[in-house]
Amino acid sequence: MSQRNYRAAIVGTGAIAHAHAQALLGSGRAELVAVADVDAGRAGEFAGKYGGPSTHASLDDLLRAEQVDLVHLCTPPQLHAPLAIACLEAGVTALVEKPPTLSLAEFDAVIEAERRSTAHVATVLQHRFGAGALRLRRLQEAGELGRPLLATCNTQWYRDEAYYAVPWRGTWESEGGGPTMGHGIHQFDLLFSVLGPWREVTAVAARQARPVDTEDVSLALVTFENGAVATIVNSVVSPRQTSQLRFDYERATVEVEHLYGYTDDDWTVTPAPGQESVSELWAQGRTTTPSGHDGWLAAVFDALDRGEAPPVTAQDTRRTMEFIAALYASAFTGERVQAGQITADSPFARRMDGTGAPWEKVRNP
Repeated sequence: MSQRNYRAAIVGTGAIAHAHAQALLGSGRAELVAVADVDAGRAGEFAGKYGGPSTHASLDDLLRAEQVDLVHLCTPPQLHAPLAIACLEAGVTALVEKPPTLSLAEFDAVIEAERRSTAHVATVLQHRFGAGALRLRRLQEAGELGRPLLATCNTQWYRDEAYYAVPWRGTWESEGGGPTMGHGIHQFDLLFSVLGPWREVTAVAARQARPVDTEDVSLALVTFENGAVATIVNSVVSPRQTSQLRFDYERATVEVEHLYGYTDDDWTVTPAPGQESVSELWAQGRTTTPSGHDGWLAAVFDALDRGEAPPVTAQDTRRTMEFIAALYASAFTGERVQAGQITADSPFARRMDGTGAPWEKVRNP
């Protein structure tokens, strides 16, 4: 398989854009040729730091002036859907930061734009691509761990009130949701990449402490099509911050604990009695590849070199977005929600808060 050299652009030059630029420049497989930001000074400073790509005031200006293969969308969430659709209509692959859109309906509009385009859309959910996750999926698919039985998935982070002083944070209209949308999505997307399609969710969501319109805590009980069950916790009110995943299989427990990205050293395996060979299998072929934008971007380029849709595909992301909508629907209606139940005419398809959060609105959109 021959490797292409890709021409890339970044739209939005805030904090997360630096991770994208570093991954692009470190890949040896792409050139950062352009950036766009509504703040011309910030765009210029960013461009100066990363080799002097051309700068533009908008995505439209960039697409008119440049020939690019892919665009990294690093803007606030409310811009993701229209910008991704604009890229696809221009025949340019869009790589979208999380959360990919504000709602399931918006994401379905992106899928429709991809269907009409020669290009692709993919979401940045980089925890799928660290060495530990790759090895776990490989051993599970080979049947070496036995049947998955139980999992726990905790994203317990801390964000103070100053964090929510940024105008677009903490509202349904501009962020789409709370930690379920913007923080825990990394962990439970990795959970789904291991355990496969979810079948049913029962959830609660609460605004415990932060001056926001969204939740600041959510908890879910999830059943998967393969029979496994899991708990998922998402929080921004937890002073001891942690990101944890635990998978209990018939033959072993596999765990990872980290904060914003894991290395191979963060994973542990505990064999069931008489299944000590699992530890030996886990140790075979061990690498040091961490989770992060580098591994994700390498997988994107590999797929594009093969003429395939890059990971994480639109359908991968839709399953995760449907889960988020179902979690909110369960939390705000008090009902169990099945996969496929959030149809296009559901209020929870149009907005993640659906019929409305059960607490008073405190912020203006």
